[in-house]
Amino acid sequence: MAHIGPFVQLNDPLFIHDTAQLHGKVCIEKNVSIWANVVTRCEQFEIVIGAGSNIQDFVMIHEGAQTPTLVGRNCSITHHVTLHGCSIGDNCLIGINATIMDGAVIGANSIVAGHAIVSEGSVFPENSVIGGVPAKQISSRNCSVANMANAAYYRQLAACYADGRDRI
Repeated sequence: MAHIGPFVQLNDPLFIHDTAQLHGKVCIEKNVSIWANVVTRCEQFEIVIGAGSNIQDFVMIHEGAQTPTLVGRNCSITHHVTLHGCSIGDNCLIGINATIMDGAVIGANSIVAGHAIVSEGSVFPENSVIGGVPAKQISSRNCSVANMANAAYYRQLAACYADGRDRI
């Protein structure tokens, strides 16, 4: 059974996996899916997961030393990502094993490549393709259509899991 702490606010999420651990002031909006072994922890500020987003297996989300962690609408936070006190705009995809640190801002419709490390205080505009260690803007492209399609796929998959099925 998922551990959902007393300060967690659930606003009609679509699916929360039994192994999820949600601690502190965390707000999960409508149609969000939280997958296997996700951990959120927030003691000082807040964590907000925007409507329609998916937080995939083994993601760790924590607040920063001076900043909350905010995930926009229709985002895919993919496997093994670490979000730490950062802000992710709407319609973003954060690639496998990426790390986004305190005070970093990822503009809407962007992609962060897998294994990228976004340093503290980095700010990227909307429609950025970001990658590397340390992460830099590689190109500019509106990725909203593909990113929203990915989020929609995860909503469809989450609805199946919520119904006790593991196939679409």
